Amino acid sequence: MPRKKKTKNIKKSKISKKSKSKIKSKATLKTPEKKTSILGSDEKPEIKKIKKQPTEKRIYNLKDFVVYPKHGVGKITAIEKANIGEIDVHFYKILVEKEKLTLTVPINQQSKLRPIATINQINKCVSILKTKPKIKRTMWSRRAQEYDQKINSGKIYELAEVVKDLNKNTDIIADQSYSERQLFEKAYERLKSEFEAVLKISPEDVQKKMDKALGRTKITEDLQ
Repeated sequence: MPRKKKTKNIKKSKISKKSKSKIKSKATLKTPEKKTSILGSDEKPEIKKIKKQPTEKRIYNLKDFVVYPKHGVGKITAIEKANIGEIDVHFYKILVEKEKLTLTVPINQQSKLRPIATINQINKCVSILKTKPKIKRTMWSRRAQEYDQKINSGKIYELAEVVKDLNKNTDIIADQSYSERQLFEKAYERLKSEFEAVLKISPEDVQKKMDKALGRTKITEDLQ
């Protein structure tokens, strides 16, 4: 009987040791909270007002050709500054000759612009124009929306694809609907203006180059 009593006392001592260790661990967890509150109570960061326009890196200069997605190729005619709401705003003046339009684009929004294509990109566009058009069976209203989005995307390869897909190799009005012809002419003229800016040749020579790739040389000869 006395041996059993000893075992009970041992268990009680073990429990008491565990409870003490738990109390110590809780105390250590609470200490860093007190330190952070003491450090952060007196120190307050100063807030300074910035009155400068956040700008991206300027990569365009006067007389540079650029492409604005919704309007096509334009030429930078001026780089100006204006004070709006106590903020100095720098912007480009861009002349789009085809639309007789002058755009004002803030420099901090120049991500909407892109430089004109390279010679290699123009050559790739010519190879796209030479391929067969993709025939889609979807409704014209849906296709027209897709074509319009591609034209206004500002991506030259997508523009070349629209010209290629809407090309009928004919000048007969009955072969194209009015809206189809309008989209073709819009894409054709926009691509043509970029060809002119890159190749630096006359509009007539650019048209011959594009029409040859599209297989429209017979049409241009008949019109002349």
